[in-house]
Amino acid sequence: MALVPYEETAVMGLQKFHKPLATFSFANHTIRIRQDWRQLGVAAVVWDAAVVLSAYLEMGAVELRGRRAVELGAGTGLVGIVAALLERDRA
Repeated sequence: MALVPYEETAVMGLQKFHKPLATFSFANHTIRIRQDWRQLGVAAVVWDAAVVLSAYLEMGAVELRGRRAVELGAGTGLVGIVAALLERDRA
């Protein structure tokens, strides 16, 4: 386990979580997700792991057609949104 001190004014990569809108392009769609770190905390931002897993799914590494999945991540649900779009587009 690692403890990372958080400073709102830090120059490191955490500033992107304070932007009210995160925009991504997956499955031939533009996905815009509203973020609210200040009021909702860590569950209201798109984490890098979600972006990486979404890209992995988009590469076709996992067959989604005809499958059911439950996303047990923490955050905004980007992976579930991308999986649903990919399954729909590949059907």
